[in-house]
Amino acid sequence: MDTIVICSGGLDSVSLAHKVAAEHTLKGLLSFDYGQRHSKELGFAAACATRLGVPHSVVDIRAIGAALGGSALTDDIAVPDGHYAEETMKATIVPNRNAIMLSIGFGMAAAQKVDAVATAVHGGDHFIYPDCRPGFIDAFQAMQDRALEGYADIRLYTPYVTGSKADIVTDGAAHGTPFGETWSCYKGGANHCGRCGTCVERREAFHLAGVIDPTLYDDPDFWLTALAERGA
Repeated sequence: MDTIVICSGGLDSVSLAHKVAAEHTLKGLLSFDYGQRHSKELGFAAACATRLGVPHSVVDIRAIGAALGGSALTDDIAVPDGHYAEETMKATIVPNRNAIMLSIGFGMAAAQKVDAVATAVHGGDHFIYPDCRPGFIDAFQAMQDRALEGYADIRLYTPYVTGSKADIVTDGAAHGTPFGETWSCYKGGANHCGRCGTCVERREAFHLAGVIDPTLYDDPDFWLTALAERGA
């Protein structure tokens, strides 16, 4: 299955890229600059493409990102600390982000005669992000089947959609993903902050998977506090 992977440079999408490279035919990585404050992640996506020997395309949709204002990922709004399932993490929603990115990805796949577009949405995303849930994935596939009917038949490949981030760490380790060469933190500092929702989720995932976490965190133990406060 010839596949384009949407790759942010994060743990999930880089692990997916390595999985696709091992199990299918990886045709390239597709990233987006939407004005995210943690745009340093794009450098990790580029490094992944180089490592796997495939092209890396970065589509500039900063104007679209600016039109979708109000998110802590794009605007001058504090990124909340705490557990990734907390209500406060809704501040990190960029409305319709995945729908927009996937639409572009499907268009590119159709133009390039590729079989599938892969994205690394997973069960841990379901708490906060509606465009990461199975219902959205099924609806988007149905919409694209109509949008490209008679022109292209492209599959939306989401192998992690019902799994956890710990499952992704386990799978990534099996496929040799260099976890130290991925970026998750929403704050975009020199190191992972260890306090934002995605850092807490990342730290917990390695713990649950029983895999050594090579990440350098400014606050490596905050995840325990976040979990305790949530009663996990």
